[in-house]
Amino acid sequence: MIEERAHRVHKLLDEADLEGFLFLERANLRYLSGFSGTAGALLVSRETSTFLTDARYTTQARQQVVAQSICEYRVQLDGILEQVNAQGLKRIGFEADSLSYAMVERLRDKSAPDCKWLPETERLRPLRWAKDQNEVAALEQASQIAAEAFEEILPLIRPGMAERDIALELEFAMRRLGGEEKSFDTIVASGIRGALPHGVASDKTIAVGDMITIDFGTRWGGYHSDETVTVAVGEVSARQREIFDIVLEAHDRAMDAVRPGVALRDIDAIARNYIVERGYGDYFGHSLGHGVGLEVHEHPAVSSQSEVLAEEGMVFTIEPGIYLPDLGGVRIEDMVYVTADGYRRITCLPKEFRQLSA
Repeated sequence: MIEERAHRVHKLLDEADLEGFLFLERANLRYLSGFSGTAGALLVSRETSTFLTDARYTTQARQQVVAQSICEYRVQLDGILEQVNAQGLKRIGFEADSLSYAMVERLRDKSAPDCKWLPETERLRPLRWAKDQNEVAALEQASQIAAEAFEEILPLIRPGMAERDIALELEFAMRRLGGEEKSFDTIVASGIRGALPHGVASDKTIAVGDMITIDFGTRWGGYHSDETVTVAVGEVSARQREIFDIVLEAHDRAMDAVRPGVALRDIDAIARNYIVERGYGDYFGHSLGHGVGLEVHEHPAVSSQSEVLAEEGMVFTIEPGIYLPDLGGVRIEDMVYVTADGYRRITCLPKEFRQLSA
C-alpha cells in the first residue's frame, strides 16, 4: 500500500522536474510512511525514501514507518539538510500550503548555493484524493461510531438542556464507543443560533419549537467522520419546516448527481440552484462540500470554483444549508464515496425530518 503511494510521489517528481520532495505535513507523513507521531519529516527521491524524527519518536518510527531508511536528528533543519547534501539533491519540492515562510527561508539560507527549494501546491493536491479500501473502511468505522453515539444521546435532548451539554454527551459517547478524538469542535446551534454555520456549542438552552443543527464527527484509525443532522424539538413553525424540506431536497438532488466524470462545481450547482429557485439563495453562502480523510477538511472542494471532476475513490461531503438571521437555520450533511457507477454513502444516520418530544 505504501509502495503504491510512493509511485504517486515519483510521478509528481517527474511532472515537476524535481530530484526530491520534502514532506512535513502530518497527514502526508502518515499517508506516505505510516507514521502517526507529531514530529517527523520524509524526504523522497527517485532512488530512496528517508524518514527523519527526533529521539522521542525513534522507537515509534521503527515500529510504524515504511521507508528505506530511518534517521534520528537533534535539530530538524540540520537533519534534513544533512540528508539533502548526502543524496546530492539540487531541486527539492515542498508543501507550499503548510510549510512556513520562515522554515523555507532557513532551508534556502543553509543549503548549498545551487540547491533550489521549489513550492508545490496544485500538483500535490490530488495525492490523497483516491481512497483505497482500507481508508474507506476506516472512514466507515468512524462514521458508524459517530452515528451510534448520536442515537445514544438523542433521547437526552430536551427543553432546558444546554447546547454545551449536548456536545459534551456526544463527544463522550464517541470516545467511549472507540473514537480516538472528535474530528472538530462539535457544533450545536439551536433556535436563532442555527443561523450560524459554525455555531460551536454554547450555554444557550434548548426551547420548545427550536430546530437544532448538530455537526459532529470522530476519528478512527487516523481517519475522520463528518456529519450534520438537524432535528426539531416539539412543534416548529411552517417556515422552519419549509426550509428543512428545501435543504433536504437540495441534499438529495446533489447526492443523486455524484458519479465519476461529473464536475464538482456542477454538483454544487444542482443543490445551490434548487435553493435559489425556492427563494433562499442569499442564505446559502458556503460551498457544498469538501474532501474528508486523514484531515477532516481536505481537497477536493465541492464548490462553484472547483475545476475538478469526480473520480472513483474520492470521498467528500454534501452539506447544503439555509441560514436565516431572524429565524435560525438548517444544514444536512453526508459523506459519499465515489464508486465506478455512482456513489456509496459513508455516513449512516437518517436525514428525514425528526421531531423530538418536548
